[in-house]
Formats: sequence, structure tokens, C-alpha cells
Amino acid sequence: MKNWLFAAGINGALAVLAGAFAAHALGTRLDPRMLSAFSTGATYHLVHALALGVTALAARGAAARRANIAAALFLAGIILFSGSLYALAITGIVYFAYATPAGGIAFVAGWIMLAAAGLKMERS
Repeated sequence: MKNWLFAAGINGALAVLAGAFAAHALGTRLDPRMLSAFSTGATYHLVHALALGVTALAARGAAARRANIAAALFLAGIILFSGSLYALAITGIVYFAYATPAGGIAFVAGWIMLAAAGLKMERS
């Protein structure tokens, strides 16, 4: 649990920094479409950093295995989805966009595994 909470905290901080970078440093350097892509990456990064934290708190008892899978999927989604949008926006290399759907699939699978972990949680 502590490793996933650590990852959630680090990713939350990185997401806030990415959003600030988009707003303050990239606003005049990127065309609106690329700035929007970068901002979308930052938004999904932050949302899924929070999801990673929630998942870390669910990783106990009978739900631990599914919650750990959900956390790994959220982290993979952050890297593939948000990372590819950051790279696309900054470099303009369109090939980075090919990783974005895989990241989206990882996010969806992570939410499904979090729901499955919820079904396994013991009552307190």
C-alpha cells in the first residue's frame, strides 16, 4: 500500500506541475490544438493520480490483489496516455499519439479492477 500511495503522491505533484507548465510556459509556444492535448494529458494525469491513491487504500485483505492490479493499470495509463500527449505536444511527433489509446484502455481496465476490488473488500 505504501508504494502505491507514494506513487500517487509523486504523480499528483507531477500532474500539478504539468498543468502549471502548460498554463505558464507553453501557452504562447504551442498552437492551441497541441496546448489542448498537453492540458488533457495533465487533467487525466491528476485524476488518475487520485485514483491511484484511492486504489492504494483499497489494497488490503481479499481486495489486495485486484487493487494492486488496478493501481498498476492506472500507472500504466498515466505513462501511456498522459505521457504520449505530453510528448506529442512538445515534440510534434505524431507517432507518440499511437500510445494514447493503449493508455485509455489501461485507465478503463484500472477502473474495472477497482470496482472488482470493491466487491472483494471486507466490511469493517
